[in-house]
Amino acid sequence: MKLSILGARVIDPSSGLDQTTDLHLHAGKIIAMGAAPADFSPSQTLDAQGLVAAPGLVDLSVALREPGYSRKGTIASETRAAAAGGVTSLCCPPRTKPVLDTSAVAELILDRAREAGNCKVFPIGALSKGLEGEQLAELIALRDAGCVAFSNGLDNFRNTRTLCRALEYAATFDLTVIFHSQDHDLAAGGLAHEGPTASFLGLPGIPETAETVALARDLLLVEQSGVRAHFSQLTSARGAALIAQAQARGLKVTADVALYQLILTDEALIDFNSLYHVQPPLRTRADRDGLREAVKSGVISAISSHHQPHERDAKLAPFGATEPGISSVELLLPLAMTLVADGLLDLPTLLARLSAGPAQALRLPAGKLHVGAAADLVLFDPNRSTVAGEGWLSKGENCPFMGHSLPANVRYTLVDGHITYQA
Repeated sequence: MKLSILGARVIDPSSGLDQTTDLHLHAGKIIAMGAAPADFSPSQTLDAQGLVAAPGLVDLSVALREPGYSRKGTIASETRAAAAGGVTSLCCPPRTKPVLDTSAVAELILDRAREAGNCKVFPIGALSKGLEGEQLAELIALRDAGCVAFSNGLDNFRNTRTLCRALEYAATFDLTVIFHSQDHDLAAGGLAHEGPTASFLGLPGIPETAETVALARDLLLVEQSGVRAHFSQLTSARGAALIAQAQARGLKVTADVALYQLILTDEALIDFNSLYHVQPPLRTRADRDGLREAVKSGVISAISSHHQPHERDAKLAPFGATEPGISSVELLLPLAMTLVADGLLDLPTLLARLSAGPAQALRLPAGKLHVGAAADLVLFDPNRSTVAGEGWLSKGENCPFMGHSLPANVRYTLVDGHITYQA
């Protein structure tokens, strides 16, 4: 299909482009900017005056829940929700049932994602068999099946020597390992950040050191093994500082933060609202401010939704018995735009952290908007608001932002030049 997008403010953070111009798409690619080629006759035209055209968002952590947890979400429902949030490429973590530790599971996910056709899906394989932290998974077979990186999530390896050997093996084949640094023993049984709020509520705490102790160890192992490493779900200012120090020493490590960590703090738990129950936990205002500064400076190069949809019953028990996680991929762009509205980031920087940054972190073929690139893009209205929850597409309703009016509104999401979401 030949498509022309006319009069949009085109922002491509990877090249520094920021100008009002036209885009012309054909055969899944951007074939021209500005004037159309002489022989180009579009079959569809979009009037994009007043809209921003940007690379489709790249989300490094979206739990699709399939296979195994279809009561919480399916590949079709959650990729549809992602497209509504402006996402054109996403990575799904390995905690499925069965665990994503075989090529058969990876191929199943990719087949169903292609059938759904809402956005591009890049599976993250399990680093260990069954995520049990004892035996290395078949990493090369998983890579050949389409896995772009490997992770054990918050499940720790039983033995540091085993983890070190796994990293050395991954380094040999230039594989990327994703760390979720949280010390199992320090975090065991915890429900909230260890501080005044948890004490007031009588909730068992997870200290900041649960992150920083594990993070310091993991960074040293990365340095020793030479593995490509990405640190996911940072929650503390000191954790971000450790990443900055490692980068200053020359370690080629990247990091991301959950968007909700840049907006919320542990004070949100004050009435035991289980919608704010997440793991790792929400932390203090000082931590939130430190994370925001790290995002602004580029130490943290990616903002992700860390979308975890749940069925309604999963959040109805007493706080400690509820399942952690927030359903938020559907609001990724509008929710992120609150950072611009509050003056914390300018628009090109925010879009860089939502597209080019995450794509570069995991070496994904995404996050760019230039002639010859895949026509994966989002068109949004920065002057029109989104009411969270209207026309909700995700099966997970566990979202604390329901009913909030958020800045910006996604009008179109395009994948390979095809419209996968239209407001």
